[in-house]
Amino acid sequence: MLEISHVSMAYANGKVKAVDDLSLSLKAGEIFGFLGANGAGKTTTIKMLTGILPVKSGSISICGHDITKEPINAKRNFGFVPDSPIIFDKYTGREYIDFLGDIYGVSAEERARVTGDLLKRFALEDAFDKRISGYSHGMKQKIAIIGALIHSPSLWVLDEPMMGLDPTSAFALKELMKEHRDAGKTVFFSTHVLDVAEKICDRVAIINKGKLVLCGDTDEIRAAKGNESLEDVFMSVAGNE
Repeated sequence: MLEISHVSMAYANGKVKAVDDLSLSLKAGEIFGFLGANGAGKTTTIKMLTGILPVKSGSISICGHDITKEPINAKRNFGFVPDSPIIFDKYTGREYIDFLGDIYGVSAEERARVTGDLLKRFALEDAFDKRISGYSHGMKQKIAIIGALIHSPSLWVLDEPMMGLDPTSAFALKELMKEHRDAGKTVFFSTHVLDVAEKICDRVAIINKGKLVLCGDTDEIRAAKGNESLEDVFMSVAGNE
């Protein structure tokens, strides 16, 4: 589903490595948590796998398509929710979703089915035909989530998705992530909320200063560390930086 192979990214003329020889392999039907402190390299990694930043060292493949060599085919297979939703403020929510639906070739019937369900879950029905410029941060986050799912992607990528969401919407998002996994698809998300990761992730990876320091099944990692919480495990391998 997602193959990250020996990827590196450096800034300051190569003096600072944001990502250092990172390799990950994600399979269909799992929720994969990507954990690390601020500046650990999570967002840089996500920007490379989504094509926002170029992959200059190593390779990233999504559903068999290299993000550098086949960017359009790779991008057809994922939906992305960034940590700060940057969307067209002059559009209404409906116009924004229709714009994305046109890009991905989603039929009107399918758009209506997907948006009808998600608007109810996120209590966004009354705002759907209003301009996004009048949305709160949380509402923009919700419309970005709906937009990322409009084409039912095989891979759903989220960068700190809980930011700005009220508890009810955060619960709805977690349920959607589980449903995506149960449909045989993959969720890849970064988060600082370790108790959420512990509850819903099948596997996690922890990076520190761009390097992978731990990766595996959540329950197996906790068992290997004496059944500590994921927070305790994280603090022991990356929390002191």
